[in-house]
Amino acid sequence: MSRVDHRGRHLDRIAEVRAGLHGEKVGYPITVRRTEVVRTAMVGAGLLRVTLGGAGTEGFQAHSPDEHVKLLFPDPDGSLRLPEQNGTMLSWPRPAPVSRQYTVRRYDPATGEIDIDIALHDGGLASDWGHGVRPGAVMHLAGPPGGLIVPHTYDRYLLAGDITALPAIARWLEELPRSAKGWAFIEVTDPAQQIELSAPEGVEVCWLHRGDLPPGAGDALARAVTAVTVPEGERVYVWVAGEAGQIKPLRRWARDELRLEKSDHDITGYWKRGVSDFDADDH
Repeated sequence: MSRVDHRGRHLDRIAEVRAGLHGEKVGYPITVRRTEVVRTAMVGAGLLRVTLGGAGTEGFQAHSPDEHVKLLFPDPDGSLRLPEQNGTMLSWPRPAPVSRQYTVRRYDPATGEIDIDIALHDGGLASDWGHGVRPGAVMHLAGPPGGLIVPHTYDRYLLAGDITALPAIARWLEELPRSAKGWAFIEVTDPAQQIELSAPEGVEVCWLHRGDLPPGAGDALARAVTAVTVPEGERVYVWVAGEAGQIKPLRRWARDELRLEKSDHDITGYWKRGVSDFDADDH
């Protein structure tokens, strides 16, 4: 009996979703990769870009603006416990290894480079690692386990988030068709954290400055987003990420005011105030 090779069937599903009318999360085969730090650089005043490379990046997949990888760190005693391959999935040891999730900002198959943009904050595990790491240092990563595939058939796109969502929003804006229309709202501390974005001409970009308020505080983002008027009869896709409590009102707004179906919006808590290792499971 001949065996059917299903390893690439997610690619067929991605193509189907892209050609359809609604967004859908599509899983990819997931593996652990041994990478090496190529370089680091600041992106604006709030993001530290760590570029990973090496032979372990071969075959990496990047299909979605909000897909993520887990950076795998040693335990406090210095030991590194890695998941084991189990077919197209991973078997994770218990307790789970120390890890942090980050958006894949860029993958270049020609060079094998993966860019991870880390939002800097005092005492952050990845922040401290990124500040001190040097080229050649080894970092194991797992993923991406999949990504949100959104067709380019919507009339408008609304993207919103704080600086932790900025890498995904930047990639969204790069990968949307140049004819796309919509809005992007990004909350940062001040103008120094703003970065260059490659947005389609029809997408209005609005930077919101938090000033002296602590990260995750205030309602400026929710007020700006909910002030948007979607033209009558147009289909909109809404993507929002940031502090879990701060974006909670936008879940109700998308459901009750815009009356969007679940497949027409994705609103995800990337972090939560007071929780150092918050894991929304779908960031």
